[in-house]
Amino acid sequence: MLRFRISNMGCGGCAKGVTKVLRAVDPDAQVTLDLGTREVRIQSRAADAERFDRELRSAGWKSERLQG
Repeated sequence: MLRFRISNMGCGGCAKGVTKVLRAVDPDAQVTLDLGTREVRIQSRAADAERFDRELRSAGWKSERLQG
């Protein structure tokens, strides 16, 4: 499982935008978001953390990879 903190994700619209970016990388990814902690959890077999991070940043999201 991959985990990221998205510091500029604060509302439902933001969550939809983040999910859209992640699903563009891997349409089959399981995505769980927590707006309170601004954390995203991703389960994917098709892409690695660097690719998700790169695409999030490219779309304007301030992502930080979390361990664990």
